[in-house]
Amino acid sequence: MKVALQKSPISPNQAFEIKFLSDPHFDANWHFHPEYQLFVVLKGTGTRFIGDHVAPFREGDVVFTGPDLPHLWRSDPEYFEGNAALGTEGVVIYFHEDFLGSQLLEKNELYWIRQLFGKARQGMELVGNAGEHIKKQMLDLLTAKDFESILKLLNILHFMAHTSDYHLLSSEGYTNSLKESDTERMNRVHAYVMKNFRERISLEEVAAIANMTPSSFSRYFKTHANKTFSEFLTEIRIGYSCKLLIEKKLNISQACYESGFHTLSNFNRQFKAVTQHSPLEYKNKYNEVQRN
Repeated sequence: MKVALQKSPISPNQAFEIKFLSDPHFDANWHFHPEYQLFVVLKGTGTRFIGDHVAPFREGDVVFTGPDLPHLWRSDPEYFEGNAALGTEGVVIYFHEDFLGSQLLEKNELYWIRQLFGKARQGMELVGNAGEHIKKQMLDLLTAKDFESILKLLNILHFMAHTSDYHLLSSEGYTNSLKESDTERMNRVHAYVMKNFRERISLEEVAAIANMTPSSFSRYFKTHANKTFSEFLTEIRIGYSCKLLIEKKLNISQACYESGFHTLSNFNRQFKAVTQHSPLEYKNKYNEVQRN
């Protein structure tokens, strides 16, 4: 099992690194690294974990993360079942905060870039037209060379620094308390939950996966995830149910049972607690957006 990235993905003779990703599924490991990261999903669906934030992702998902903010794009379970018709694609950019030099970053002209970097430490999702614009700019950057590539990256950062079409993801008070040894343990927990969340999962089961007692695991998880394990599991199930309601067009009862809930009343209550909408309101709101 992989642990936190230790080696920079950026070549020592380059200012930044951009990669086109194409794999059966995205990297299934919870990790963090010292570089800023801008990532766009071109193909694939699943669940995104950024610090203490959990949400579904799909094509067009654009997220900017800061240094040492733990993250994971976990593809849906069917991507791990060897189905050749499924696959994932994305574009990722890595760079250090001082990729232009630390002195330049402190100048007045880069004030908004400094503000942007501050937001990235919580994780920043670019939405709507802003997300679509950045996606196109990143695809364009893939073929840019030399000084032109620096200018294009700066234009992307400038645009992100001035758009209002974004959501901050992790809680404002979230801090990464993970050590490298913790990432392996959390990866085992994430992998088990994502494989089995549609079934009953007891605290005793998942504590055993982490090689801890249930009480110790509860304290450990709350410290590192900034939420209880039960809240974490509920968010994953609700995120998956949103996908079933919208993408698979299942009815509310089907989405309830196929996402791991056992009663409609509990599903409706938990759905509203996580999304601030009932399942029916959520579907209607999505359909209204699509019509407009």
